[in-house]
Amino acid sequence: MAAYYKPFAPLIERIKRDGKCLEGGILKVDSFVNHQIDPTLLQSMSIEFVRRFANKEINKILTIEASGIAPAIMVGFLLNVPVVFAKKKKPSTMNDMLITEVFSFTKQRTYSVCCAKEFLGKGDKVLFIDDFLANGNAAKGIIDLVQQAGAELEGMGFIVEKSFQHGGEMLRKMGYQVESLAIIDSLDNCKITFKA
Repeated sequence: MAAYYKPFAPLIERIKRDGKCLEGGILKVDSFVNHQIDPTLLQSMSIEFVRRFANKEINKILTIEASGIAPAIMVGFLLNVPVVFAKKKKPSTMNDMLITEVFSFTKQRTYSVCCAKEFLGKGDKVLFIDDFLANGNAAKGIIDLVQQAGAELEGMGFIVEKSFQHGGEMLRKMGYQVESLAIIDSLDNCKITFKA
């Protein structure tokens, strides 16, 4: 299980210092990742993602709004490829679209995720970037969108993975290259335990 995992030390140290644990298996990293953003840490994490997917031919970064957008843009900048973010609400100006349903663990509801067909299609080699991997529901939605488009999903990069919710295990069994910079084994009793 641990063979695939390469912990990214600067992120681990930052979570230890500034991460907050809430009841119900929730880890808050909103002071440096997904509300207030530390640009220096974001840059170093994005460089690490680029390094881990260096063997892949990627011509598009895909994420879901909103908290995946910042890391996706930085990775797209470093790879010099476009970044597409799937929207959680259908814009009135979008007609020809790909659409899927995603259940949010955090918000405990299902929402539609859509992407214009003109921005995701055949020939695209896609890297999915997001902040958290828990049950893998957002990732499954992205897989569906990519398949509908006739594109190829080259890999998935996550800042934090919660292994006790088994999304990563599911995606790896499906054959995807999944790279997580920090893997949390447990948040029991509000104590953050990292995978060794």
